[in-house]
Amino acid sequence: MENDAMRAAGLASKAWPFEEARKLLKRYETAPPDKGYVLFQTGYGPSGLPHIGTFQEVARTTMVRRAFETMSDLPTRLVCFSDDMDGMRKVPANLPNHDMMLEHLDEPLCRVPDPFGTHDSFAAHNNALLRNFLDRFGFDYEFRAASKVYAEGGFDGTMKAVLRHYGAIMDVMLPTLGEERRKTYSPVFPIHPETGKVLQVAVEVVDAEAGIVAYLDPETGGRREQSILGGQAKLQWKVDWAQRWVAFGVDYEMYGKDLIDSATQSSKIARILGARPPEGFNYELFLDEDGTKISKSKGNGLTIEEWLKYAPAESLAFYIYREPRKARVLSFSVIPKAVDEYNQFLAAYPGQEVKEKLGNPVHHVHEGHPPTPSMPLSFAMLLNLVGVAGTDDRDVVWGFVRRYAPEAARETHPELDQLIDLALAYFRDFVAASLRRRAPDEKEAAALRDLQRRLESLPEDADAEAIQNEVYEAGKAAGYEQLRDWFRALYETLLGSAQGPRMGSFFRLYGLANSRRLIAESLAA
Repeated sequence: MENDAMRAAGLASKAWPFEEARKLLKRYETAPPDKGYVLFQTGYGPSGLPHIGTFQEVARTTMVRRAFETMSDLPTRLVCFSDDMDGMRKVPANLPNHDMMLEHLDEPLCRVPDPFGTHDSFAAHNNALLRNFLDRFGFDYEFRAASKVYAEGGFDGTMKAVLRHYGAIMDVMLPTLGEERRKTYSPVFPIHPETGKVLQVAVEVVDAEAGIVAYLDPETGGRREQSILGGQAKLQWKVDWAQRWVAFGVDYEMYGKDLIDSATQSSKIARILGARPPEGFNYELFLDEDGTKISKSKGNGLTIEEWLKYAPAESLAFYIYREPRKARVLSFSVIPKAVDEYNQFLAAYPGQEVKEKLGNPVHHVHEGHPPTPSMPLSFAMLLNLVGVAGTDDRDVVWGFVRRYAPEAARETHPELDQLIDLALAYFRDFVAASLRRRAPDEKEAAALRDLQRRLESLPEDADAEAIQNEVYEAGKAAGYEQLRDWFRALYETLLGSAQGPRMGSFFRLYGLANSRRLIAESLAA
């Protein structure tokens, strides 16, 4: 019954993964796929260290996949493809051993030495970083590397088809290129048998069925004939993209807004090669703190490991789920809010109706099975506590937490234990240097003295709501017409920040005696 209710709700849900999944329902409404399953694909170019923008395609595609499975009994598969045969055209600025890397320009990424010295190649290093996180998060996917598929002949059939339809593909591509690039453009990039470089040269089709092309060798200037099969060449990436759709039978792939035109051209090429292009979804791009597009080569985006240094993995998936059609900043500054909003949605999930659950981000973050909520306080509250308490000792923090939430313990609340460690790290690296408590003005000082007296009248174990009421009354008695001005004064004079938590909850966490001393310190400033 629950599955039936989920299926019915999914067919009507306005959550974007369900809207996308319904495209696939329509694609196969008359007959199932000949291959026996629906194939989702994500593409990744290991030309730089993987950042969160790389991970998000796998996360979002998985969300669509699970939404589809809610509404259909057709089997599904997800391929994560790495274009590690691509030639390294430039060296990312954020890599070590830069001079060594320069010696390998234009070689396939799978043959460029690893500048970190941990893997057989630069591509292998980056692929391992990506797969490590995908595995850690529990994604169900098949990893395919271009180098392996090309070498094993997995693309030989489509490579021959490209040669058979060479003229039609050139007719698609040439109008999109500048005058100089047209002179040397070819959908086929031969790999030079001596230098190993991925060549961008004009080619002549000699024998399509045998996979033979000819080109002017840039090393000797002479004419060279060469097979393009078995990994001896690769396709220019837009043609390569279409080739994958055809060779694998891809049904769904999403891509960034900057690739809309490329997807249009690749779709035309897929049709020339005799296949139906996959259903697609174009998303907006993540930006850095300065509003610039995140780039692997520039290294201006967060890496997956950087996010995980300060926040749980599910908060990253939550941030990725939200508003995929809107350009958003992806920087360290968004982490606390992402963590707390995730926990708010998680807390709401158990009490929601099925329709609401399908629109709740945590449903998609956890593939339909969110954990039981158990977070008694927020990340922001922990940051404020650490700042006011002036401690980096997790045991001291736990002492405050147990007074606030007596039921909480390391053994029963491992997520909270982890969050405390993450909050300590985030505070140390991003908050501590920015805190500046200012002295209260005359009106604020009077209100603080009144609040101090009100807190003295409460029992030490007063709950957060009772404390919050006294905070409100002190602000009203002081003549604050807009209580947000009163709360801003509390944040700036007591916490040293322009923003802060619900003060009743914070005073309960910090303890009334400590809170009164905090007010006294502010009044003495």
